[in-house]
Amino acid sequence: MFGIVHFPFFVAAVFLLNVTPGPDTAYIVGRSVAQGRGAGLMSALGICTGCCVHTIACAFGLTAVLAASATAFTVIKFAGALYLIYLGVRLAFSSAGKSQQARSDAAQDAALAAKSLRQLFLQGFWTNVLNPKVVLFFVSFFPQFVSSETEHKALAFLTLGGVFIAMSVVWCLFLVWVASGVTRRLGGKPGVKKWLDRVVGSAFVGLGLKLATATR
Repeated sequence: MFGIVHFPFFVAAVFLLNVTPGPDTAYIVGRSVAQGRGAGLMSALGICTGCCVHTIACAFGLTAVLAASATAFTVIKFAGALYLIYLGVRLAFSSAGKSQQARSDAAQDAALAAKSLRQLFLQGFWTNVLNPKVVLFFVSFFPQFVSSETEHKALAFLTLGGVFIAMSVVWCLFLVWVASGVTRRLGGKPGVKKWLDRVVGSAFVGLGLKLATATR
């Protein structure tokens, strides 16, 4: 089908990759624990949308060009690292500010909530798009399941990408559901919530530093 080979092995490999903890898993779990189910959900959807970008780039050869450029790899690596560090610092020091920004107007609260969800989606999206390790994964993993003789390479990559993203969405939703349970149990304890924010923020900073020191 479309030049795809060893499809059952591809599905099995994607399942194993999903259940193996990685930066995206840590990010989704962190958001879910620190900010609840809605935040985790929007972060997961943002990350999976980022995978759509990588899939399209891989299908049309853009990912291979990017992976071959040491300069592009370095630029994206540091951009992604700085972005994660920024998000971590912002989360770690956000609790005090939030306690002083309560508003009584319900419509304004709803507008702010909608804006916050959009921001969470975009943050998840950019943490995935700006991760050069994801670029290298797509360019090294997907071609193994596409026949070199097929005339439909782009369609094969898009199909595999669709399967990868669908399986990832299911797994990410499961992670959000499990991790957000922690927040639901501790939501009424502001002191605990503040420390959760700080711990998760510190974890994001750690992920950013790890990405900054990553090699090809």
